[in-house]
Amino acid sequence: KSRAAHCCLPGILRKGRGSLSCSLWKLLTMSDNISGSNTKFRLALIQLMVSPLKANNLNRVGTLVKEAASRGAKIVTLPECFNSPYGTKYFRENAESIPGESTKVLSETAKEFGVYLIGGSIPEKDDGKIYNTCTVFAPDGSMLLKYRKIHLFDIDVPGKITFQESETLSPGNELCTFDTPYCKVGIGICYDLRFAELAQIYAQKGCQLLVYPAAFNMTTGPAHWELLQKARAVDNQVYVAAVSPARNDKSSYVAWGHTTVVNPWGEVVGKAGSEETIIYTDIDLKYLSDIRQQIPVLKQKRHDLYRVQAVQDCRP
Repeated sequence: KSRAAHCCLPGILRKGRGSLSCSLWKLLTMSDNISGSNTKFRLALIQLMVSPLKANNLNRVGTLVKEAASRGAKIVTLPECFNSPYGTKYFRENAESIPGESTKVLSETAKEFGVYLIGGSIPEKDDGKIYNTCTVFAPDGSMLLKYRKIHLFDIDVPGKITFQESETLSPGNELCTFDTPYCKVGIGICYDLRFAELAQIYAQKGCQLLVYPAAFNMTTGPAHWELLQKARAVDNQVYVAAVSPARNDKSSYVAWGHTTVVNPWGEVVGKAGSEETIIYTDIDLKYLSDIRQQIPVLKQKRHDLYRVQAVQDCRP
């Protein structure tokens, strides 16, 4: 099984010359040449009701991942800040080093149930800074990557919500993907979903599934949650999964919930309500390939006029 993971510096928009390079189109179409049993795999998204007690959240992970694995899930995903409440006043008090208590549980759980486990995110402390960090573990328990949220959630919607992650958190500086026997996966966290360039770079690098552990709120959720997922999916002809915590109306920050999967045609193929649940979606790579052949926008881009690319190529 492939266990490669890659990280690169954030993408930028720049003007360039020349049409789509042969090597780039080869990468995009090579991932579409699929056959046999690997054309479909099951994705499980765990919409966890996050407790104020870290120990309770970590104990729930094993139970829920076990259930997902028993129903055939090959990749399992947790939500943003799965181990502690989301909020600037909670980040520092719950922050831990990586490796640490939470990642130990994730590693052991991935190995016990033989799944790729996308560990939502946790507050990470490192060298005096706090990050909102996603770790991914292979079925043998090894850590494949550590992605730090690159776009911090700093917004002010008068009369509705003001939130400043930058009061506590620092941004990451790398993009990350990982390989599985099924497809390549790109990782973002919550607010990253609003930045189209990130998703486009991931698609250029051969990703067919983008996963965003996220916690939209009761203002941005109804307005943009599903819209943004559909946009990223259609623009890049990929599957997009956004995984929210369950809604707790007693929390200081109330998550929208509605964990969702959107296919490359822009259709919602899996969706939760607001309660704790697990949703399952069979990711169909043959269907993705068909969409890319029918509407070949990825090879029709005018790179003689514009270009979106990473500052630096991804590194293992």
